[in-house]
Amino acid sequence: SVTQIRPATPGDIPALLALWNPIIRDTTVTFSSEEKTVETLGTMIAERRAAGREFFVADTDGLTGFATYSQFRGGNGYVHAMEHTILLAPGAWGKGIGRALMARLEDHARQGGAHLLVAGVSGENTAGIAFHDRIGFVPAGRIPQAGRKFDRWLDLILMTKFL
Repeated sequence: SVTQIRPATPGDIPALLALWNPIIRDTTVTFSSEEKTVETLGTMIAERRAAGREFFVADTDGLTGFATYSQFRGGNGYVHAMEHTILLAPGAWGKGIGRALMARLEDHARQGGAHLLVAGVSGENTAGIAFHDRIGFVPAGRIPQAGRKFDRWLDLILMTKFL
C-alpha cells in the first residue's frame, strides 16, 4: 500500500499518542519521560503551524510515523536553524517511510527559509544515528551526559544538514 505524507489533523492525535507515548515511556530514543496528551499534542501542532512550521504524518493504511520541526533555539539569531523530531511505528522501519517524511519536512523547512536542520539523537539510538547519516546528516558534536532517564546518564549526539 502507498504511504501518504500529509499534515496531521486533529483526528490523527489518538494514533500519534499511541505511537509516541510508548517510545517516551519505554525507550531512551527521547530523554523526556513526560507522556503527551491530547491537549499538549494539539497545542504543539497548533503552535508550530502558527510559526510557519509543520507536523507531518505518514499514513499507510493507518499512521506509521511522523516528523515535525521547530526553531532550534529561541531568539532571532536562530530563525534559519530548525530542529526536527521523527519517529516511526514498530514495523515501519526500512520501508522508505522515514525518508519520505524527511524529504517532505526538508522541502517545507527550505520553503520557509530554513538553512540548517539539526537532529538531536540519543547516543543509545544507533538506528537513529545511522538513519540520519544515510539521509545526509553529518555529526556536529556529542554532549556527554546531557540527559538522564531510567537512572542513567545519556549522551546527546548532534547531527546537522544544510538545506
